[in-house]
Amino acid sequence: MKTIEQRFWDKVGPHDDPEKCWLWLACTAKKTRYGFFWLDGGMELAHRVSYEMHYHVTIPEGMTLDHVKARGCTSTLCVNPHHLEVVTQKVNVLRGGAPSSLHAKKTHCPQGHLYNKENTYVTHRGSRDCRICHRAEVKHG
Repeated sequence: MKTIEQRFWDKVGPHDDPEKCWLWLACTAKKTRYGFFWLDGGMELAHRVSYEMHYHVTIPEGMTLDHVKARGCTSTLCVNPHHLEVVTQKVNVLRGGAPSSLHAKKTHCPQGHLYNKENTYVTHRGSRDCRICHRAEVKHG
């Protein structure tokens, strides 16, 4: 009978180069394109299983794994533990390319005013606005 590690690595493409992505070849989620592995009577995310097996740790509750582009990772199907880093969900989102992360990375408003503590307020919808622009709009509006 195969060990959990043997069953797991049988489902991974070439995984001898720590610089390259090691792609999951078995069950995947259609929408998110993450791999799944059957473990202890349930489906687990394959990249999390890989990280925990490799580093002999449990990922703390509330934390997530980031596929780090700076380490060469290009795929959510990657299970190379060298490409993964434990981070908060906020850090993971901010490292991505989604509209919310792109907006959060902006340091200035469209008119060039700095987003800082003194010049920025959060609207009722949760977005940031520039106080200088808002005052000018109210004054001329």
